[in-house]
Amino acid sequence: MDVKNAFLHGHLHETVYMHQPMGFRNKTYPDHVCLLKKSLYGLKQAPRAWYQRFADFVATIGFSHSKSDHSLFIYNNGSDIAYLLLYVDDIILTASSDHFRKNIMTLLASEFAMKDLGPLSFFLGVAVTHSAHGLFLSQSQYAAKIIERAGMSNCSPCPTPVDTKSKLSATTGTPYDDPTTYRSLAGALQYLTFTRPDISYAVQQICLHMHAPTHEHMRALKRIIRYIQGTLSFGLQMWKSTISRIISYTDADWGGCPDTRRSTSGYCVFLGDNLISWSSKRQLTLSRSSAEAEYRGVANVVSDTCWLRNLLLELHCPVQKATLVYCDNVSAIYLSGNPVKHQRTKHIEMDIHFVREKVARGEVRVLHVPSRYQIADIFTKGLPRILFDDFRDSLSIRDPPASTEGVC
Repeated sequence: MDVKNAFLHGHLHETVYMHQPMGFRNKTYPDHVCLLKKSLYGLKQAPRAWYQRFADFVATIGFSHSKSDHSLFIYNNGSDIAYLLLYVDDIILTASSDHFRKNIMTLLASEFAMKDLGPLSFFLGVAVTHSAHGLFLSQSQYAAKIIERAGMSNCSPCPTPVDTKSKLSATTGTPYDDPTTYRSLAGALQYLTFTRPDISYAVQQICLHMHAPTHEHMRALKRIIRYIQGTLSFGLQMWKSTISRIISYTDADWGGCPDTRRSTSGYCVFLGDNLISWSSKRQLTLSRSSAEAEYRGVANVVSDTCWLRNLLLELHCPVQKATLVYCDNVSAIYLSGNPVKHQRTKHIEMDIHFVREKVARGEVRVLHVPSRYQIADIFTKGLPRILFDDFRDSLSIRDPPASTEGVC
């Protein structure tokens, strides 16, 4: 659904004056100003006023505000359940029955000027394709615009988004002569990672050098675009699946940054068979050992899964089983369960206590996985093509389903 002139619905609680607009000046009082009662586009208060107006109204019809996500509203009354997601003036609404969904839409339309856009097919640049197996999320149109903006519409495709060499250095190469273009393309690629986690690590690497890009960094960015050119139709497949367990993989590349020697940590989280969360990020502090770097990665993914569990609890779909965290570092696994303090781990006690408490409560189990099956490697380093393709397939990044499969 779409709200027409959303910001005009907001009520102002502050005193705001405005000059009389051109063409509507009062000839008798040309120097008078207008006292605004409702918000207008361009006011700093307009987004907050609209959001508060919407939140107050949906609360009157039974929706509660999510504590895990401020853009999410939840309705639960007996067998009737509904979720409403708001982004500025765009709304996604789903309910336990078609009749209940139509009732909610009628109530919303009675208060706001709404437009029903039908079943979910396009939202914030993400195309949604329904099939017999689930949903397919794609940003192929957005990706094509990035390629066109870079002037690489006829470029040759590349099998992987990044090579297997060491990470980019800030001092490698000569300064790039158009840093604005570099920053624009890097920022656009960041949004593309919403449905393309396979490029998360490569994009994270080029974004580290947006302040002072070089020709070497631009070559790395162009390689990502060449990879996207060859996988333009790829997207994220969401399967029909049970949600009885959360499974996550975490990995860290110790001291991989050639300039700061900080580690790069990455993780991916699966709810049932579906990838729902992932990250590739340089750690904020320097790790003194590979075990410490890996353990900080474990702490990051445990923190994310705690948020996910709280969100699922609010959605009235609690996960009863412990979260499984797979790590390929044996020392980090021992740290998660061993209550003995060590001289070399005193400085990371906060992370240690946080993870150990979750393990002791039975909410988290940290298990070992061989490096060959460590899916999170795709978020921390460049991989050979065969291994990259295998991990990409494990993340459910693939071509869209055939149109002959039918719809659900």
